[in-house]
Amino acid sequence: MFFPIKRQRRLRKDDRFRKIFRETRVFPENLVYPIFIEEGIKDSTPIAAMPGQFRWPVEKADVPVAEAIKAGITSFLLFGIPQKKDKFGLSASDPDGVIPTVIPMLKHRFPQAIIITDVCLCAYTDHGHCGIPDVTGKILNDETFPYLSHMAVAHAKAGADIIAPSDMMDGRVAAIRSSLDIEGFPEIPIMSYSVKSASAFYGPFREAADCAPKFGDRRTYQMDFSNSREALLEMNLDFEEGADILMVKPALPSLDLIKQARDNFNCPIAAYQVSGEYSMIKAASANGWIDEKSVILETLTSIKRAGADLIITYFAPQAAGWL
Repeated sequence: MFFPIKRQRRLRKDDRFRKIFRETRVFPENLVYPIFIEEGIKDSTPIAAMPGQFRWPVEKADVPVAEAIKAGITSFLLFGIPQKKDKFGLSASDPDGVIPTVIPMLKHRFPQAIIITDVCLCAYTDHGHCGIPDVTGKILNDETFPYLSHMAVAHAKAGADIIAPSDMMDGRVAAIRSSLDIEGFPEIPIMSYSVKSASAFYGPFREAADCAPKFGDRRTYQMDFSNSREALLEMNLDFEEGADILMVKPALPSLDLIKQARDNFNCPIAAYQVSGEYSMIKAASANGWIDEKSVILETLTSIKRAGADLIITYFAPQAAGWL
């Protein structure tokens, strides 16, 4: 009944009109760049499953940060890969370990940078799980808390700006919050991996961080990707335990959950465009099947449109240059 009075094409007839009526915009400040830092190597090592991404030695961790800052990125998520691994991931809380060593160096050179640290045991344990196993291989929940808390405090003492627990143990946000407060770091926020599905999209990351589980899988603690009501419950529990930022991961298969997070929680929402999402885009682009720039910007915009305030993405420096 409105046609031809109502013609939507009037507002999209050229670039001038499309730009001024654009509802969703992604800015470099919305992007977080994940960086892998490996102890004991001298030069950057390419990650075969993630073209364009590297493991960086501690001494050269400033190189990708400097390049990203030049592009307009100010936030970084650090993943450590230690030389020594054991059942309990003790090197994760070593004050002389990979992440506590690199944080002060980066903070000194780049005081404007926001340094976020991943808190999880998987890259530090010889079994590759995010928690401590018993003799049967069952991943113990509460018994894992002290190791995660010690890791978080070690990062805080080194100068981390935000702590990001990704292990998916029940109650770990409260445990880490309590430890940070007791140790004199009540001002450090927690960005919780609240909705972290047991996803097939993590494959390339496990090569990058050398953290594939040596037995079983992670489905007893990571979420079933089929469950949206459970996702809301997970977010609510983390929020009540003291999480300042809630994260959904992986991003593109979970746009509905990002929207659910945005609608239900009055706090910043983060989304992680994970390694598998990155590698698929890179592979399709390398084969000439898609235009890489267009697809990157479209996917980032869709994540922002769904409700994410922060987008963790390996495309951060590349996308910031275009934005």
